[in-house]
Amino acid sequence: MSTSSARPAAAAGTLTLGGDLTVNRLGYGAMRICGAGIWGEPADKPACLATLRRAVELGVNFIDTADSYGPDVSEELIAEALAPYPADLVIATKVGWTRHGAGVWQHNASPAHIAEAVEGSLKRLRLERIDLYQLHVPDPAVSFDASMEAIVRLKEQGKVRHIGLSNVTLEHIHRAEKITPIVSVQNRYSFSDREWDFVLDHCTAKGIAFLPWGPMAQQRKAADAVEQIAQARGVSTAVVSLAWLLRRSPVVLPIPGTGKVAHLEENVGAAGFALSDEEFATLNAVAPRPFWLRG
Repeated sequence: MSTSSARPAAAAGTLTLGGDLTVNRLGYGAMRICGAGIWGEPADKPACLATLRRAVELGVNFIDTADSYGPDVSEELIAEALAPYPADLVIATKVGWTRHGAGVWQHNASPAHIAEAVEGSLKRLRLERIDLYQLHVPDPAVSFDASMEAIVRLKEQGKVRHIGLSNVTLEHIHRAEKITPIVSVQNRYSFSDREWDFVLDHCTAKGIAFLPWGPMAQQRKAADAVEQIAQARGVSTAVVSLAWLLRRSPVVLPIPGTGKVAHLEENVGAAGFALSDEEFATLNAVAPRPFWLRG
């Protein structure tokens, strides 16, 4: 049995983070293994644990999470399902939001909070060092430079291996790059939501991994062109959307999330699905609708 058939996520090729962490280019986002409103335990915990284990079986070796998912729940479930971890598994987590209820998110990227939060993530994930620690979102009440410098101190202390950003502008990236090497950027991005094209272009030019969250436009109706290709090829619109992302740039590392094995297997199938040149050109020619007009 070939590697690609035994571990189909490998069919998407690989991407190297920070020069020393090579991962398959179809990852997994662990936000959806929490309860409703990304709050508390999931309704079907065994299914979520099975999904995490199946992801690794399928060759997914990059998992993205955050301390705010649950809060704490996502990190705890990852460790419960997968620790001790496979040698090639990279777990990325984030800091910068605090939670006070379902659907409620509050900024906190103060240096004091970051220093405290990393200890919690290390404990929950059962790690001695976090491979990729990302600022989840800039805090309007805290100096961006101060937040970044706090994460750099964690790297100097050996608690963090590489540093990434999320929900940032190009200006944030430029400012961060003056402080420390940035190996990843995670912004909302999909076929029908290309607001951050210029950020992706910067990442492509610099060899920075780009992790698109909301890769299927948060379950909004796919563009007609995506649906037509999906119907013609006998796959889901999710597969077409993920395949477009994989082809959009070699630095794109999609992280679709789910708490169901069947949905996971469908998503991972995108790693081996190739759009034709004509299909890719057709999709590129479709102007995405503004975010607030999608439905």
